[in-house]
Amino acid sequence: MTLRLLLRTGALLVSLAVSSAAVFAFMAVLPGDPARVALGVNASDAAVAAMRTQYGLDRPLLTQYVDWATHLVRFDLGTSYVSKAEIGPQVLDRFQVSLWLVVVSMLIAVLVAVPLGTLAAVRHRSALGVVVTAVSQVGVAIPAFLAGIALVTVFAVMLRWLPANGWTPPSADPAMFVKQLVLPALSLGAVQGAVLTRYVRSAVLDVLREDYIRTARAKGLTPVRALVRHGLRNAAIPVVTVLGLQLATLLIGAVVIERVFVIPGLGSLLLDAVRTRDLIVVQDVVMLLVLAVLVVNYLVDLLYLAIDPRLRTGEVR
Repeated sequence: MTLRLLLRTGALLVSLAVSSAAVFAFMAVLPGDPARVALGVNASDAAVAAMRTQYGLDRPLLTQYVDWATHLVRFDLGTSYVSKAEIGPQVLDRFQVSLWLVVVSMLIAVLVAVPLGTLAAVRHRSALGVVVTAVSQVGVAIPAFLAGIALVTVFAVMLRWLPANGWTPPSADPAMFVKQLVLPALSLGAVQGAVLTRYVRSAVLDVLREDYIRTARAKGLTPVRALVRHGLRNAAIPVVTVLGLQLATLLIGAVVIERVFVIPGLGSLLLDAVRTRDLIVVQDVVMLLVLAVLVVNYLVDLLYLAIDPRLRTGEVR
């Protein structure tokens, strides 16, 4: 188990190094001079040259990359080319906002998918199982932003139960914080819940066909008790993989949802930086999103070890 943990940690570190180099290289080959873009087309050559020297843009690319990566490890994200403000505090504030949205959306997805997916599997031959499967299929086909627009139309415009957009920190007004979080979290969580429901249904169906479930039922256990006692843990293994992928999808999907609901999260910061061509902010935010995805996948690998004892004993490779 220790060896597997070391190998996965090493793979994470290598992936981070390769990803950082890829992100930096992609930003470096973009057309245009960041200093010229930040100062405007009417800036003098002397002003552009001074800014390039100030931010180290006149150094070799390898030197720039090593300096950026070294500062990134210390969470020193540098200074914005456009606003001249420190990037680190902005990213930290925006990340907290996005984290609320992603975590609550994932909780909604899990709370929807696990019972409905299990029900659809156990009752797959009944009308109820067919209806749950059909509804989940419809949910898979709906983009999160379209679900968000529909929810705003119904609950904010027509019924006036919830605010259409905005963000209030939980420390300032907890009640308004919850109200403003409901619609964007439902937009992301319901769509991801529909996707996850299908995977839960498939995993539980596979488990129900296993011999040990038949043996448990032959000993007198009801189908539900046999599934709960002997099947759900095995069904959780493929579902955990999908959960990791969905969490990464939520991080990316939050970019659009934050724009729809005017939420000041990482997604809004990224889109604003793209609009103003603040390339250092774009580079930092993209790298942090990549880091989040890689860390989630790493934690999923560790969760495998906790769920499946065969991985700890080396029976499964």
